[in-house]
Amino acid sequence: MKRQLVAPRERFLRRGHSEIAATVVIGAGIAMLVQPFSLALFTWSFPVILAGAVAFLITSHFPD
Repeated sequence: MKRQLVAPRERFLRRGHSEIAATVVIGAGIAMLVQPFSLALFTWSFPVILAGAVAFLITSHFPD
């Protein structure tokens, strides 16, 4: 099978790196949720987890 060249814009909309980034954001939100040091981090943990989940949901529809 021949490999097709992909335009830079279409290469950006691939699933691999975007899903990894969304997973890292979710992990950071969970770390913010369970840390005992800063109330500000705890306060922002749910929006960070939510943003990561939405990003993962969107990027899971990207082509492989």
